[in-house]
Amino acid sequence: MSVFSLSVKLEESVSALADLPTSVQGTGEYLKKLWTLLEEFAVTYGGRLIVALIILIVGFKLINFLTKKLMNAKVFVKLEGSARSFIKSLVGIIAKVLICVIALSVMGVPMTSIITVIGSCGLAVGLALQGSLANIAGGLVLLLVKPFRVGDFISTGDIAGTVTEIGIFNTKVRTVDNRMIIVPNSTISNATVTNVSELPLRRVDLTFTAAYDDDIAAVKKTLLGVCERHEKILPEPAPFARVSGHKDSAIEYTVRAWCRSEDYWDVYFDLYEQVKAAFDEKGITIPFPQLDVHEKK
Repeated sequence: MSVFSLSVKLEESVSALADLPTSVQGTGEYLKKLWTLLEEFAVTYGGRLIVALIILIVGFKLINFLTKKLMNAKVFVKLEGSARSFIKSLVGIIAKVLICVIALSVMGVPMTSIITVIGSCGLAVGLALQGSLANIAGGLVLLLVKPFRVGDFISTGDIAGTVTEIGIFNTKVRTVDNRMIIVPNSTISNATVTNVSELPLRRVDLTFTAAYDDDIAAVKKTLLGVCERHEKILPEPAPFARVSGHKDSAIEYTVRAWCRSEDYWDVYFDLYEQVKAAFDEKGITIPFPQLDVHEKK
């Protein structure tokens, strides 16, 4: 007898139990029918149910074992903890869904019905969680491509700060004034991001002005002297100081100095302070905007 005919017979037996007994004799007959129904269910689905349970138990244990082994592979060991955790969860969920599908098919549920239900559920979830799924996809891109890491100083749009966490849905950035900004991964993964911490060295570019009456060679020597004396400015590449413009009231000088990325702001502010002190010591004038007016007689 086929599973379909057995299922029809079980349905008929269940329908026969819909009317409750009203007498003692009727109760005996009712219990006999109930016992027959249980026997038929055990014959039809008992073995299949046991096999399905075994598949679920063994399958889930095997999946947990294999995912742990997978995460210890060389390819995944190099990934950050959050990326490894996300991939492990994703692989585990997909594998467990497949195990459940196999168990249901063993129980006799048509595969087409299972696929239809999964497809419908997937479509409904996808429509309901469009934004969240976009953030998850963006988070996966960030974790795998690694345009920046936790601890890097980045800037994107009007946001600049240190990355403190790269999550599945969003990235947390702490600004220099200690504000925590939470950026959706779908936004930051599609934006132009400047990673200041990616390279070990940075160049500090500053401009200074001196009067037209001051000797150009003396001004350049003073600027280079300040750079050479600064302990955080690297000797190679050598500091640079040249005239870069003739302004209305002054000559403009551009200074370029290399330092380690973590020393950038120290060098930036120190140069402004130390150049002013050196100009005062050498008698070099820092002019302010002025206008000469000639009266025509």
